[in-house]
Amino acid sequence: MLILLSELGLDPTRFPTVKHFTSWLGLCPGSRVTGGKIKSSQTRSVVNRAANAFRMAAQTLCRSHSALGAYYRRMQARLGAPKAITAAAHKLARIFYHLWTSGNAYVDPGIDAYEQQYRERVLKNLKKKAQAFGLELISISHPTQCVS
Repeated sequence: MLILLSELGLDPTRFPTVKHFTSWLGLCPGSRVTGGKIKSSQTRSVVNRAANAFRMAAQTLCRSHSALGAYYRRMQARLGAPKAITAAAHKLARIFYHLWTSGNAYVDPGIDAYEQQYRERVLKNLKKKAQAFGLELISISHPTQCVS
């Protein structure tokens, strides 16, 4: 926290939006496009102690029993550790910016709330895909067991 405040100062008005803030940190995806073709979406490499602090904080989430820890583990399984660290650092930077500008305290929703939200999002997407194919998704309360 002290590293962040010493690097950023106390005035958040230098950054009009959270997107400006994460771009300055070099934690947002790049947009190298030429001729309508996406050449790269790799993050910019910056020499920034605040960005390094967010990355170190994100790296410690691997064993955390919080919503952010669950997010990091899901990203790590999907993308690999280096990209998961960048994604979690980006999320931490967004949370920090909102707390920095509003002055509120952070309340962790917990790992159960995150998993429930993720499950609902997956079910919503499955229902939408089934509807696109002209099918209907029906939930079952208890799966039937085959007895042989």
